[in-house]
Amino acid sequence: MAYVPRLKSKYKEEIVGALKEKFNYKSIMQVPKLEKIAINQGVGRYSVTDKKVMDSSILEMTTIAGQQAVGANSKKDISNFKLRKGMPVGVRVTLRDNNMYEFLDRLISVALPRIRDFKGINDKGFDGRGNYTLGVTEQIIFPEINIDKINKILGMDITFVTSATTDVEALELLKQFGLPFKNQKTEQ
Repeated sequence: MAYVPRLKSKYKEEIVGALKEKFNYKSIMQVPKLEKIAINQGVGRYSVTDKKVMDSSILEMTTIAGQQAVGANSKKDISNFKLRKGMPVGVRVTLRDNNMYEFLDRLISVALPRIRDFKGINDKGFDGRGNYTLGVTEQIIFPEINIDKINKILGMDITFVTSATTDVEALELLKQFGLPFKNQKTEQ
């Protein structure tokens, strides 16, 4: 029998039924699902002066995601930023299927609790079409990263792309997976 990630089986066994019941879907095919997770890290001005920053960022992102990351180059010249077309500006990786569920599991159970003074993630990162973007300020919250070998502490954006049509459905889907959103009643 092939290995199935814990959150993938949880989705099939628990989350589909809970969302179908809550939103009164007629078929389980209407239930929103997590399609992919895109991770982006901008290295910006550091990569212009030091080429090693880009290589170390690609290596760190590959280690965090468990899948090969690629560099992103600028698409146009911007003189105010001393940026030329084709210069390296970031690192990105897109996770799907088993790699996506494994990363999500590590993010929820290990990385997010390691953030200092963590009270939950903000629910204001939805785009209106059922996708959610979470900003992480430091890559050292991931246990795969050795803090002694880091040149620069860089943040990253983690985007959860879902098949949900509304933000309410996407929020409920991500809550069912276990993302620790802030409780709105205690915040006010």
